[in-house]
Amino acid sequence: MKVEIYLGDITEADVEAIVNAANNHLWMGSGVAGAIKRRGGQIVEDEAVALGPIEVGEAVAATAGNLPHAYVIHAAGMGQDLRSSENLIYKSTLSSLKLAEDLGVTSIAFPAIGTGVGGLSITACAKAMLQALNEFSETAKKVDRILFVLFGEEDTEEFKHVIAAGK
Repeated sequence: MKVEIYLGDITEADVEAIVNAANNHLWMGSGVAGAIKRRGGQIVEDEAVALGPIEVGEAVAATAGNLPHAYVIHAAGMGQDLRSSENLIYKSTLSSLKLAEDLGVTSIAFPAIGTGVGGLSITACAKAMLQALNEFSETAKKVDRILFVLFGEEDTEEFKHVIAAGK
């Protein structure tokens, strides 16, 4: 399994599915969700909301609208309190990976779930996502390329550091 970490815009990632850092009602506000909605169109949020609400830590797949991806996977990394935790990020990351596997996706891109509105540090996020990735890699059959696409240079470097240390 190939893991890549980039500074950039997740909506431009060359993958089959991108992950939206969602709340459990799947409403799309600002941050990553806002960028996905702006580029993908209102249909992305409409389809997501129709699938919700879901349990915090779960994930669902919907259309990518005008985006060049097959799916947007909405990972509920927080509830209506808009707070996240390492455990919730671990669960929502693992749920997203398993869903991608079920969908037959070979490549998927993640943002740093929970670090915006959710208030989690980039280090805690990276550790939780790495834990999920390590667990998933033991049984993965189809997903063979995972990207982490981050917004800031400092966050990107910290994410690279945590992932490299934990492999």
